[in-house]
Amino acid sequence: MSKVEILHPSELRPGELRSWSSLQASTPEFGNPLLGPDFAVLVGGLRRDARVAIWRDGRRAAGFLGFHRTLGGFARPIGAPFSDYHALVSAPDRARTDLGLAAAGLQGIRLTGLIDPHRVFAEGLEAVVAHRIDLSMGADDYLARLWASSRNRWRNFKRYARRMDSELGALRIAAPDASRETFASLMAWKRRQLAATGLHDFTSSPWVMEMFHRLFETRDAAFGGLMIGLYAGQRPVAAHFGVRQGDWYHPWIGAYDPELAAFSPGVVHQVMAAQAAAGVGVRIYDLGPRADRSKAMFANAWTVVREGLATGPSLPARIAVESERMLAPTGGLAFLGRARNRWDHVAAVELTLGGRIAGMARAATALGRRIDAWTRAA
Repeated sequence: MSKVEILHPSELRPGELRSWSSLQASTPEFGNPLLGPDFAVLVGGLRRDARVAIWRDGRRAAGFLGFHRTLGGFARPIGAPFSDYHALVSAPDRARTDLGLAAAGLQGIRLTGLIDPHRVFAEGLEAVVAHRIDLSMGADDYLARLWASSRNRWRNFKRYARRMDSELGALRIAAPDASRETFASLMAWKRRQLAATGLHDFTSSPWVMEMFHRLFETRDAAFGGLMIGLYAGQRPVAAHFGVRQGDWYHPWIGAYDPELAAFSPGVVHQVMAAQAAAGVGVRIYDLGPRADRSKAMFANAWTVVREGLATGPSLPARIAVESERMLAPTGGLAFLGRARNRWDHVAAVELTLGGRIAGMARAATALGRRIDAWTRAA
């Protein structure tokens, strides 16, 4: 039976970092930059509550799981809510019983994008589709297949691009884009988008923005930030920003200048960004899990991830699973489930009680505005 050691990411020794990287590299499904030691160390430099569980066979590290402990012995993945993918990174020969959550002192962990090729976690989690742009055959091949799948898409892209070029200025794409001004614009566009949709504004969180800034200033292809910006003349129009590890790029933030919405800058940017990403060595442009029309429009590869509450066999865990069933979208208390999910998102972003209370107050206000709008429309 494996023994488990719990460490803060800053306590990981060079040999453990190498072992984690080796396990990640040994399974292609673990290629996303969020699943490796570099991301855990980055988050650990900003969060005192970050932890890594290491399963050991003797002195050999056999599995790694990054997490933040929450109330009652439960946890969320390290870096949440920016851990769009997470995994217990291990070798394929590890038995599920050797890598149980109970051995790490956890009652359970809330998963939103679990990568589990070795079936370490129990069944019963919900399947969710994750979208990707696979550039393995090059940008030209990707675009040829994209246009072949929809001639209207090709015509629309050309029309949007010509109009933007003629009315706003010559189009160009920058990858990597090192403009601090464009980075600031991207965050401002995202802030406006979050305010308009009533979602929690993560750009107000100091640790989140510090993480973004550290990545933006690193821009290392081995592990660092990558921004891809679209310009019309000298004016920034749209951008993606996220984390890159080798040939795998995972953008977190995508937004465009809302004043230019009529030009469909998001469509033009995604097409040109895929070309530019291939040009700087990106093979997988990971658009992330969950349904989104724009993701489905541009993806040419998909994988299945899992979400839900993974637990051990204890009584608190069984109670939590039953509560999860009652709060499911088809359950009788679905509205409480949505409130719970919103609270979990706010709690992951905001590290102080005051910040969490303010975040939920803003969420309640936004919900009230939407209910009022629905009532008036009816």
